[in-house]
Amino acid sequence: MTKRRSRGDGGLHWDENRQRWIATASLGYDPSGKRIVKRGSGKTKTEAKAKLKEILRDHEDGLVIAPGNYTVQDAVEDWLQYGGLTAGTIGPCTSHSRIHVIPSLGARKLRELSAEDVDKWLNEKAKTLSTRSLEAVYSCLNRAVKRAMARDKVKRNVVELCSIPAGRPGRPSKSLTLAQAEAVLRVAEGSSVHAYIVVSLLTGARTEELRALTWDHVSLKGQPDATPAVPPHMAVWRSVRASGDTKTRKSRRTLALPARCVEALWDHWVGQGWDRYAAGDKWQENGLVFHSEVGTPLDASHVRRAFRSVIAKADGIDAAEWTPRELRHSFVSLLSDKGVPLEKISQLVGHSGTSVTEEVYRHQIRPVIQDGATVMDDLFRVDPEP
Repeated sequence: MTKRRSRGDGGLHWDENRQRWIATASLGYDPSGKRIVKRGSGKTKTEAKAKLKEILRDHEDGLVIAPGNYTVQDAVEDWLQYGGLTAGTIGPCTSHSRIHVIPSLGARKLRELSAEDVDKWLNEKAKTLSTRSLEAVYSCLNRAVKRAMARDKVKRNVVELCSIPAGRPGRPSKSLTLAQAEAVLRVAEGSSVHAYIVVSLLTGARTEELRALTWDHVSLKGQPDATPAVPPHMAVWRSVRASGDTKTRKSRRTLALPARCVEALWDHWVGQGWDRYAAGDKWQENGLVFHSEVGTPLDASHVRRAFRSVIAKADGIDAAEWTPRELRHSFVSLLSDKGVPLEKISQLVGHSGTSVTEEVYRHQIRPVIQDGATVMDDLFRVDPEP
């Protein structure tokens, strides 16, 4: 005689419509009085029972079983949308997740993701990414799974059990020598990016800050009659970041403009009038100092392409090996060569402290007295007209 199942053991039946075995178990009632029933299905009785056993185990662990088999991609998308990312980090995190995390691990059921899966993924990515980039993509996966664990979608975060391997060496930043800098300034004359290169090299402003610079924040005359006199200057208060603000609070700074910058910007201002005339009805006024042919903001690729096309004309410089941000590195190097203290350089480039300057620009810093504009006037002196 077949032994009767105990109360709560559940049942097992064949579903003709689904053509699958269904194992069920009753777990009592919820606060509203509705019966709590868990089900597992499979092509065989054994498979259905195993599935139900897995579901009951997760229920005992307090996990929430999301419909449709919750995947790594579901966890990542949930984190990107509801994880409270700031305006400055949402872009990079979305890019890292959708380029590196989701294509490789997105289809994996989150509860089945193992430390071995993550190790293999990290080691594969280490072949093409730098260590810093690898840390960034690892952080995206780790934070997404941690959020899912906090919401009872998975029992533990296996990502935290994995170590980040060393990635490919990053391309070291470099700086122009004084001779190379003079050569670049010389070949840039007459080009559309002449003023941009001059201002970037002689003030050390970030490319994201210069692309957002407006004429309202530039004074080419200063206030010579004030006491004390105010020299020509530019207020670096904005950037092209999503928030519109500079990278950090201390990145907001007002910089005196060397004479060579003033001269280049006056010429650029005149040229902008001709650009506005040539564009006609297509011109979009944004008040930008540096802009496209129709007055719209530049993106990084515009600047990089124009910069490389100019420096390719300079002798002894391989344009493919240089980027606009290295004008900023060159600014630091030239100031350091001239004996400017590290503290003063940090202020000029908008760093929150000297440690950042030392870490990022350690190859350009030399043991250590004048302000940036004064030094640059000395290095790139404008000969008086006869």
